[in-house]
Amino acid sequence: MTENKDYTILVVDDSTTNVVLLEAILDEKGYQIETALNAKEAYNIIDKQTPDLILLDLLMPKISGFDFLEEIRKNEKTVNTPVIVVSALTDEENIEKIMNMGAIDFVKKPIDLQYLVDKVESVLQDAHLAQEE
Repeated sequence: MTENKDYTILVVDDSTTNVVLLEAILDEKGYQIETALNAKEAYNIIDKQTPDLILLDLLMPKISGFDFLEEIRKNEKTVNTPVIVVSALTDEENIEKIMNMGAIDFVKKPIDLQYLVDKVESVLQDAHLAQEE
């Protein structure tokens, strides 16, 4: 199994509180964390380095998480990058929409941190195994 520090996770959320919380939890697990408070910052980070996983909020100013997800699915660098949406939008319609847009999973806010960490580990492990095939 690869070391967690070999994985880079991009956290995209306009809430500084959520970004700091997720960064602290995932950093403690040994992951490399990049953070963006909006989609524009996230695009700049992706231009420099493609993350192994993106944790994405949907409700953000200017460019929503929906629009961001749509854009990264069109970009050949990020077309296969796993995205876990972390959002307070928990109605079936929105969850179905983001899953159809290419999100790999959904975690509702307020965040159950252990559940999120388990999801992150599972998604990265699956992605790692898929790369080895």
